[in-house]
Amino acid sequence: MNDILPVILSGGSGTRLWPLSRESYPKQFLPLTGDHTMLQATWQRVAAIAGRAPLVVANEEHRFVAAEQLQQVGARPQAILLEPMGRNTAPAIAVAALEALREGQDALLLVLPSDHVIVNEAKFQAAVKEAAPQAEAGKLVTFGIVPTGPETGYGYIKGAGGQGVRAVERFVEKPNLETAQEYVASGAYFWNSGMFLFKASRYLEELQRFNPAMLEATRKAWEGAKRDTDFVRLDKTAFAAVPSDSIDYAVMEKTADAAVLPLDAGWSDVGSWTALRDVSPQDPDGNAHHGDVIAIDCRNTYAYGDRLIALVGLDDVVVVETVDAVLVGKTERMQEVKEIVAQIKRDKRSEATWHRKVYRPWGAYDSIDNGQRFQVKRITVKPGATLSLQMHHHRAEHWIVVSGTAEVTRGEDVLLLTENQSTYIPLGVTHRLRNPGKLPLELIEVQSGSYLGEDDIVRFEDTYGRA
Repeated sequence: MNDILPVILSGGSGTRLWPLSRESYPKQFLPLTGDHTMLQATWQRVAAIAGRAPLVVANEEHRFVAAEQLQQVGARPQAILLEPMGRNTAPAIAVAALEALREGQDALLLVLPSDHVIVNEAKFQAAVKEAAPQAEAGKLVTFGIVPTGPETGYGYIKGAGGQGVRAVERFVEKPNLETAQEYVASGAYFWNSGMFLFKASRYLEELQRFNPAMLEATRKAWEGAKRDTDFVRLDKTAFAAVPSDSIDYAVMEKTADAAVLPLDAGWSDVGSWTALRDVSPQDPDGNAHHGDVIAIDCRNTYAYGDRLIALVGLDDVVVVETVDAVLVGKTERMQEVKEIVAQIKRDKRSEATWHRKVYRPWGAYDSIDNGQRFQVKRITVKPGATLSLQMHHHRAEHWIVVSGTAEVTRGEDVLLLTENQSTYIPLGVTHRLRNPGKLPLELIEVQSGSYLGEDDIVRFEDTYGRA
């Protein structure tokens, strides 16, 4: 199994699990079903059978959190390939295949979305091993989930008869309930998991055969990429010209070498709060709760939050609380959360994209208060981390150190501040913040001015390539 190269796709926005999942911090970066995030769990379930460090395809905006989370579980990717914008799975996998072949080694690519749950990891690993010989022989293998019911939220794959890996007869779109019931009763249909195993060269051969324009445009974006120690930044202009399409439409539905291996390992794409409840530990009344929850006479409820949540006399209800939003709804209507997100976007509110606490490569900030012409943030800077050298056209800032040590560049001056000390950054003055210590730096920032948006930043130097 030394020729298996995991390709982890981490480009999703995860709006169906709003308000916990947001565009700037989607569900793959959240610990929804255990102590580790879904991205971390994706690597951990394949680490034992992978012959190589993974390739990761991620949104450019998520690059630092993806790298940090993988590092926390001991994964050092061969490369993190950054998409400047989403173009669906077919181009993302093509970029990974091109990268895999860069050193002249034609590995088996094990393509995995980073936001799925698999309860029985041993069964999944055994299925990968079973599929490997067929993939080595040139088949494009997908893993079809043995359905547990007539699910209308998934696409289906019909396999030919027989045992183990078998030919795909057809891919079908998400069916209505009656059709889904027929599929499940037949025993020949499986849920489309979006997981694949094939040689890098075979995927590119089939993409060239069925969608040469996509491959050509993707290759230009990959060849024009900028490379540094941690990231491969695809050329933005070239990647914008890549046609957007899924691997199913672009390749799998057209190739004669599509094969499917049934998988019964407790899989879920966690596509709604109801789905998350179903894969979470439940009490005898079917309630699944995360955090400080008191429930009296409740059945089949799901609750998630950091503050105390009290439920009385509720059936089939979801309650999700964050510091800036609360979601309450019936379980059977949780797919409609995406309509809430769409309304938030139409109203030009920030809650669809940002949490109140925003993560940055140097640490994080939490907007704890705001009003007309002022904003208060709690800023955390990691040990040794440095913010960009910057200035603002419309705001001044007052910094008060709560704990740790701050090295502050303010114009021509460099100051060293410790607990309870402060400094003032006038409007238009260049400044920089660094944590020279071994402990996190905590400070309060008070902004004042006519405009307090995050786009009022002019960067002159930046450790993280944002200048």
